[in-house]
Amino acid sequence: MNSLCSSSSAIVSLKSPGSDSNSVSRNSFACLSGSGQKVESGVVMENKAKILLGDNGYVLEDVPHFSDYIPNLPTYPNPLQDNPAYSVVKQYFVNGDTVAQKIVGHKNSPRGIHFRRAGPRQRVYFEAEDVHACIVTCGGLCPGLNTVIREIVCGLHHMYGVKEVSGIVGGYKGFYSRNTIPLTPKSVNDIHKRGGTILGTSRGGHDKSKIVDSIKDRGINQVYIIGGDGTQKGASVIFEEIKRRGLKVVVAGIPKTIDNDIPVIDKSFGFDSAVEEAQRAINAAHVESVSIENGIGVVKVMGRYSGFIAMYATLASRDVDCCLIPESPFYLEGPGGLFEYIEKRLKENGHMVIVIAEGAGQDLLSDSVNSMDKQDASGNKLLEDVGLWISQKIKDHFAKKSKMAINLKYIDPTYMIRAIPSNGSDNVYCTLLAQSAVHGAMAGYSGFVAGPVNGRECFIPFYRITEKQHQVVITDRMWARLLSSTNQPSFLSTKDVTEDKRDEEVQQAHCSDDNLVNKEISYTYVLE
Repeated sequence: MNSLCSSSSAIVSLKSPGSDSNSVSRNSFACLSGSGQKVESGVVMENKAKILLGDNGYVLEDVPHFSDYIPNLPTYPNPLQDNPAYSVVKQYFVNGDTVAQKIVGHKNSPRGIHFRRAGPRQRVYFEAEDVHACIVTCGGLCPGLNTVIREIVCGLHHMYGVKEVSGIVGGYKGFYSRNTIPLTPKSVNDIHKRGGTILGTSRGGHDKSKIVDSIKDRGINQVYIIGGDGTQKGASVIFEEIKRRGLKVVVAGIPKTIDNDIPVIDKSFGFDSAVEEAQRAINAAHVESVSIENGIGVVKVMGRYSGFIAMYATLASRDVDCCLIPESPFYLEGPGGLFEYIEKRLKENGHMVIVIAEGAGQDLLSDSVNSMDKQDASGNKLLEDVGLWISQKIKDHFAKKSKMAINLKYIDPTYMIRAIPSNGSDNVYCTLLAQSAVHGAMAGYSGFVAGPVNGRECFIPFYRITEKQHQVVITDRMWARLLSSTNQPSFLSTKDVTEDKRDEEVQQAHCSDDNLVNKEISYTYVLE
């Protein structure tokens, strides 16, 4: 069986809701706890994965549905079947399709993990006049936030006829203070042209009882939460409390992070815009460096734990001589170190551009700076400014070399990058995310995030988004392409490469079939 990156115990799925063509007999499955204790069929337990097993190693990591914990809910025909915009589209409704997490395999490979494909279903669990939806944005800014807000509002209104949508102002804390604004297609018409979020944002504020009380008191039955891994952890807790109370309330997440560090999905919205904007800073650094003898341009970009912006901006620019990211350790002094490489490039070209992610070199920096383990309200470690630090270290090093004077310019475009409106590519992507979340919510799915897997929009369980961070694999081809582009040294020893490969193997084997097999649990499954 392929590895299951899930919680420590699993639940075999019971049936597919609605009229999906892959509906499964309730009597064909066993629902088990982590201890192997059989529980009543049809009950989905808290904090457990909803797993469907099929032939040839097929694994569906499904998302919760109203029918799992609220019996005998009525369903209604999807209004899209009478919508002239969609009536000409053949096979528009999704009928049990799933999407493979990995598409590269061998002829004898198991089919592996799949996710439920996003899209409209033939039956819905809400009538338009009964829906009161709300949207909240949490965490840091990112290009495309306003586009997602706009498309959720317009999708609900134009596709499903929903008229009542509220914006929660100021992140999760807005639920406490009852700050809301009405959202209509007219009021959000041009917000995609602006950066930031019209709803405001904040960090922290995950008081599940207060939030769920507020949701219930206001009569809200669809909650759309836009934010990163910390935000989605909060969304997962809110969903579990809603499920515990047996409320008919959808919790749908739209994953957001400018660092592109959310796992499973192909990429985060706003990432393309961030890479494009980073080019302006890199170009400025390049112009400054080539215009003076021994010029060095240093550009710091976002990337607390993952160096995707730095890596892709470097590959896109072609003006960068060295890219430093958190995943790839480097050192300053000695043979093969950064200082030696800088000297070599200056002698060869007379100038140099360095791009560094904010989380790179923090181990080196902490050795020379009295850093404190402080965190922000989201639990993120507050980092020292590695850009200023490394610029000063480079200046100090060459100050000792009387024969090589340098001219260094440091550029920090961090907040410029994340405050811009999204570009055309991200606007299209945000539309897909928003509409996928709306389709899932109307179909009665909850406790999920919408996101692309191998180019297809899917419903992904919360735990897959929050279990770990997506990072650059420095033994992967993309990092090799960057090293070839910049011609920089890897700064790695053979030991470092071996350890990274071992880490990758551990991640791939994380939560493997030991979670299911070693507990000596017997599964019964039949696909109809």
